[in-house]
Amino acid sequence: MNDIPSVMQAMVLKGHGDLDAYEWHEDWPVPRIGPDDVLIKVGACGMNNTDVNTRSGWYSKAVDDATTGGAFDEVDEEDPTWGGRPLSFPRIQGADAVGRVVAAGANADQSLIGKRVMVDGWQRDWSDPDNMDKTGYFGSERDGGYAQYTSADRRDIAVVDSPLSDAELATFQCSYTTAEGMLTRASVGADDTVLIPGASGGVGGALIQLAKRRGARVIAMASEAKHADVAAMGPDVILPRCPDNLRSALGDEKITVVADIVGGAQWPALIDVLERGGRYTCSGAIAGPMVTLDLRTFYLRDLTFTGSTIIPQHVFHDVVRYIERGEIRPMLAATYPLSELRDAQAAFIAKRHTGNIVVLP
Repeated sequence: MNDIPSVMQAMVLKGHGDLDAYEWHEDWPVPRIGPDDVLIKVGACGMNNTDVNTRSGWYSKAVDDATTGGAFDEVDEEDPTWGGRPLSFPRIQGADAVGRVVAAGANADQSLIGKRVMVDGWQRDWSDPDNMDKTGYFGSERDGGYAQYTSADRRDIAVVDSPLSDAELATFQCSYTTAEGMLTRASVGADDTVLIPGASGGVGGALIQLAKRRGARVIAMASEAKHADVAAMGPDVILPRCPDNLRSALGDEKITVVADIVGGAQWPALIDVLERGGRYTCSGAIAGPMVTLDLRTFYLRDLTFTGSTIIPQHVFHDVVRYIERGEIRPMLAATYPLSELRDAQAAFIAKRHTGNIVVLP
């Protein structure tokens, strides 16, 4: 490690709060690796809602507002993270890290050095890897990729062979593994018609592509200004983001699956359009977590609801293989220098983009 510096540039989260909770450092210590770790020189790191929600404390049960990106006065410090546990500060966020391995611990394959890798957002306890309660998130329970260097367990990375740039590759990890996890939980197949609210976002666009990859019929919902961009992802039908009457807007379409990361006021309408025996799968609630459910709709129509957060181990590696085979495409909306992460996250929160925003160290 003689040619690896001892300090690096990093954007460091010092506590829950607004965007000023981030501090820019040019002399942050480069991570020290253990025997099972690799050190990665970061080439790019994508942005996602988990970064925003963790920083603002939105995951706290004391908060019932939509994701705004601003600080919440009522955050319960005992449950401010996705896992319901306090976060240790200072913390470097950034789950979607892509880069090259520059050092490897004693238990790691030394041939990894020099290889380009993607980091799995889910960090397993490899003594008990299927235990969800022991699973952490990269950039939350462990420092992530908003820095020049990051470290990861050798079992939480995948070598990737692709002509795509680091920035393009950094659009995949969180969005596409989240989407594939949702579709896997809902057992989506070629006989399904999938309705996707919020289709212009990173997860929404990933859901379109991955559901089409499974042979399903896809109906996307997005603001009309973004329909042309959404169309490039290949949905069969595109509807407005909030039609006045969703059932009428769907016409004769028979919705067997709703894949939702939006929630909010429109949620009851999404449930009402599900066919008997339909499935609702959810991995977000950016428009608001508090919804109203008529239990008669739920049980009389034999519906199945699945939450999807911690995904099966194979999903990350499946997505990497899809990338390598060219079966899915990146949706890179914009790049920002890491030093301008606050501006990048403000743009991410504003949701005027289609796809993913990435920062470059």
